[in-house]
Amino acid sequence: MVGELAERGAVTLEAHQPVLARRAVAAATIGNALEFYDFITYAFFSIQIGHAFFPSHSAYVSLMASLATFGAGFVTRPIGGLVIGIYADHFGRRPAMMFSFILMGVAIVAMALIPPYAAIGAAAPILAVIARMAQGFSLGGEVGPTTAYLMEAAPTHRRGLAVSWQGASQGIAATVAGLVGFGLSTLLPAAALDGYGWRIAFLLGALTLPYGIWLRRGLPETLHAPERAAPPAAAAVEAAPEPARMALVRSSGRIIVLAAMVLMAGTIGTYVLNYMTTFAQNTLHMTPAQAFGANAVGNVVGVIGSLYGGWLSDRIGRRPVMIWPALANLVLLIPLFLWITESRTIVALAVGTGIIALTGAVSSGAFYAAVVETLPKRIRGSAFAATYAFTIAIFGGTTQLVITWLIHTTGSAMAPAFYLFAAASIGLVARWLIVESAPSKTAAG
Repeated sequence: MVGELAERGAVTLEAHQPVLARRAVAAATIGNALEFYDFITYAFFSIQIGHAFFPSHSAYVSLMASLATFGAGFVTRPIGGLVIGIYADHFGRRPAMMFSFILMGVAIVAMALIPPYAAIGAAAPILAVIARMAQGFSLGGEVGPTTAYLMEAAPTHRRGLAVSWQGASQGIAATVAGLVGFGLSTLLPAAALDGYGWRIAFLLGALTLPYGIWLRRGLPETLHAPERAAPPAAAAVEAAPEPARMALVRSSGRIIVLAAMVLMAGTIGTYVLNYMTTFAQNTLHMTPAQAFGANAVGNVVGVIGSLYGGWLSDRIGRRPVMIWPALANLVLLIPLFLWITESRTIVALAVGTGIIALTGAVSSGAFYAAVVETLPKRIRGSAFAATYAFTIAIFGGTTQLVITWLIHTTGSAMAPAFYLFAAASIGLVARWLIVESAPSKTAAG
């Protein structure tokens, strides 16, 4: 029965590969894009959200309660990564992708429609926390199945490019969210922004839900299709008799640990760059328009860099594209931050963060494909989802707090650079230790 399903899945995939590749990219990355849209939107309007659900005589207490609610979503990410990832490995990528996307959409709409504290009292913050926890659960299980699906559905010679759209979608969504937030805050008076403006931003993101559901419903399943051009290590595991799940995880321990190290570095890098909008205003004393403009430059070059890295890794291999841009990023990091903090100009901020974003994105464009290609198919969705979710929960939830504390404690505007340098050094070592997995290279070997 499984063999029959595999043969049928392979025929379906190969017969419609050009169309499938485009639809798979759109269907898989729309959830990741919605995640980053939601993240930037919440960060942009955290003050207004605090006023709605956590009114207080102290603006600081209201803001901290809002940020704590946002952080509640990080707690449930690892749980979602494990539960939805295991579901994807047992029952299919498509049903797991449908579940995570629908739950994500329900949480976003709920966040936009929950009445304020003034209307329903303590129920408002309770419902807001529940919405954020549901959002975190769905996001934890989103990346693993969708990344696995992109790799499995793409033509063998275009896997890197297909999977790199995961990173590119983050930059696109962050740019759109920033534009929406900046536009609403510019057009609406403060009272309107407090009352309903921030809700409009969430509902605009929710407009993608019908399209995303339609895209995902029409996808063929890849779980039972035979693996094409699997790396030798993964192929050997797949060919072995059905082992226990934990035995598979143990046999893949090396790549899981290395992936966690790279994801740690990448997460810190992403959140440091996102923090630069606040950093530009609070530390460099730039205007909001200047800060947003520089951040938009970083997002755009990040999109270009991610896609270029994926495309290039299909041609020359994953390892060189992972390693050399990451090394350039490490070498240039401190000088660029010195330039930004000493000159305090919009040019330095835009160019400096743009170069950091570009080199990091090119390397990451190859990394995702390298990991999912190396992981055995039987645990690919759950292993990558859990690794990603745990890393994001730990470092995504703490990076901006750590940076703020470091700047306050040391009094140095260079604190973010030193923190990022330490993380990037660990990430570079991990990239160096990841074996080559590109089919063009493993087949030649």
